[in-house]
Amino acid sequence: MESQFVENNISYNKSRGTLRGLHYQAAPYGQAKLIRCTRGAIFDVAVDLRPESPTFKQWVGVELTAENRSMVYVPGDCGHGFQTLVDDSEVFYMVSQPYVPESGRGFRWNDPAFGIEWPNVDARILVDRDQKYPDFEL
Repeated sequence: MESQFVENNISYNKSRGTLRGLHYQAAPYGQAKLIRCTRGAIFDVAVDLRPESPTFKQWVGVELTAENRSMVYVPGDCGHGFQTLVDDSEVFYMVSQPYVPESGRGFRWNDPAFGIEWPNVDARILVDRDQKYPDFEL
């Protein structure tokens, strides 16, 4: 039986409050993801980006920790991001498509179109790319 996941990735995040996302790949390169926190703790978020879906622009967030050993599946046509809840957090994820830089997209982590309720932290850390994403547009 052939796996539908083609790549494994690890994201190590030194500091509490590190926020990654929100990311997705444009069709036909949408990446389904299977996500697990293997060290520390994160708040993981998926946003439905399917215009025909009854849950379009709705989000779901779940706490993933090394201790609870939970996993989340994010379909390829959804945006994804996470925020670390403790120092030295590590996220392992498997994806269904290789990374294709020219199809990479994102939207602002605090875009009012979604109203995501991120956990409060003393200081939020974002990489430059994630700070500059625009608001969501179809």
